[in-house]
Amino acid sequence: MLKHGILGLLNYYEMTGYEIMEVFRDSLNYFWDAKTSQIYRELHGMEKRGWISKTIVPQDGKPDKNVYAITTEGQAELLRWLGEEDLGLRIKTPILMKVFFLGERSVEDNIHYFESVIKSCELFLKSLESVPQYIDMYSHIIEQKSKALYWQMTVEYGRQSMQMQIKWAQDCIRRLEGK
Repeated sequence: MLKHGILGLLNYYEMTGYEIMEVFRDSLNYFWDAKTSQIYRELHGMEKRGWISKTIVPQDGKPDKNVYAITTEGQAELLRWLGEEDLGLRIKTPILMKVFFLGERSVEDNIHYFESVIKSCELFLKSLESVPQYIDMYSHIIEQKSKALYWQMTVEYGRQSMQMQIKWAQDCIRRLEGK
């Protein structure tokens, strides 16, 4: 999945690995986390597959810069992936695995756990407040404002998901308190 995210970013414009990491941090990181080492590992693999090309740009007094661009094969792979029938709706949610076994702890500890869930979701919601400025900035950079609609849709999914988790955690607390 990470490789397809990187292909999607490179489909907008050429970037260095560092720039990919920055754009990833400002956008995709809200729903898919990746470490810098993972991104560089994927870049290497995608270059071997012929999905991206690398241009080495010499710099004075600094290490050479590697600039990556999507190839025709990479664009075909991106479109193939986007058209897959598998919607990726698998449920693999660590929080639910943990909640399933919370009966091993005290009710008080579990109430605290759900309060922590609420606080984490509220912090995530707060972090989404800055996303519209990133959407505006990147839509200007790639000069394709129509793409911003889809970026906004992912932000709204994140917002509604966090709101649902807050409501769910509040309900869990009420149930534990016997209300």
